[in-house]
Amino acid sequence: MTTNSVHPDIGGVLLAGGLSRRMGGGDKCLRPLGDRSILERIVATVRPQVGPLVLNANGDPARFAHLHLPVAADVVEGYAGPLAGVLTGMEWMRGTAPGIAWVASFATDAPFIPRDLVTRMVAALEHEGADLACARSGGQDHPVFGLWPIRLAGDLRRAMVEEGVRKVDAWTARYRLAVADFAVDPVDPFFNTNRPEDLAEAERLLAAGHAS
Repeated sequence: MTTNSVHPDIGGVLLAGGLSRRMGGGDKCLRPLGDRSILERIVATVRPQVGPLVLNANGDPARFAHLHLPVAADVVEGYAGPLAGVLTGMEWMRGTAPGIAWVASFATDAPFIPRDLVTRMVAALEHEGADLACARSGGQDHPVFGLWPIRLAGDLRRAMVEEGVRKVDAWTARYRLAVADFAVDPVDPFFNTNRPEDLAEAERLLAAGHAS
């Protein structure tokens, strides 16, 4: 893997397969923030960091047509959580872009994702000789912002289907996990808009110039 800011050898998967219960249902990533949707902001930040990019979302893919991205539904049924999205990204890359050996995953409710996220996860992984990498800020790990080797897709599928594993931490604990640490000043780059009040706070941070 290269350690510069563009990683054409790494695929990206945008995780939008959840039910958004705390936001009242619907696609929270399509809620407006400033002059565009949360998802449009994230795509603009993520697209330059990776090669092939796929959106993991369930239901009618037509609602994302304006993004001009391939959309892949969960490969494990029952709204099985972020791990299902990671596995979907792995298997999609293996079938569509066989030259890709790694997948970076991104939650789609965090509008202020760092522009050097993938670069810093790659650097952490290579420095520590780890199997996987994830982001951290303010002492909290964010495993949905991760770097995953596609060679583990079969292991992940077995863990989910045969063992019923659903928690990201439960699966990553089986491997060596590197962490890329990010500062939270002036804003936590992994601030998420799970609830209506979070979206209001994101609007405030944007208006105050603390985030872009």
